[in-house]
Amino acid sequence: QLQLVESGGGLVQPGGSLRISCAASGSTLDVYAIGWFRQAPGQEREGVSCISRSGGSTNYADSVKGRFTISRDNRKNTVYLQMNSLKPEDTGVYYCAAKRNPWDTLACAYGMDYWGKGAAVTVSS
Repeated sequence: QLQLVESGGGLVQPGGSLRISCAASGSTLDVYAIGWFRQAPGQEREGVSCISRSGGSTNYADSVKGRFTISRDNRKNTVYLQMNSLKPEDTGVYYCAAKRNPWDTLACAYGMDYWGKGAAVTVSS
């Protein structure tokens, strides 16, 4: 059973940066595609970014493209989301999720197998 724990959330001013992490335990992470999702207050959860098993493929929501960078270190069983030029509309709870995938492709649109409990990010002055 894979467990995912997010960390690194917090309060940041508009224009600032934050890096959130997703640490996995219970299984090796390199058989999973990993996605970051977020849910703003009163809104539905949305996909933010996805990374393939090796990290060779990534994608981003249009709203974060050019500002956020997803990466992973399979030796450390950890995935990261670097968030730059943060805007108030980036506020929300950020979740990482894993999808077991036999291929090294993006797979975050097909229903995730495991979810973390989330890390809160607040962008406000």
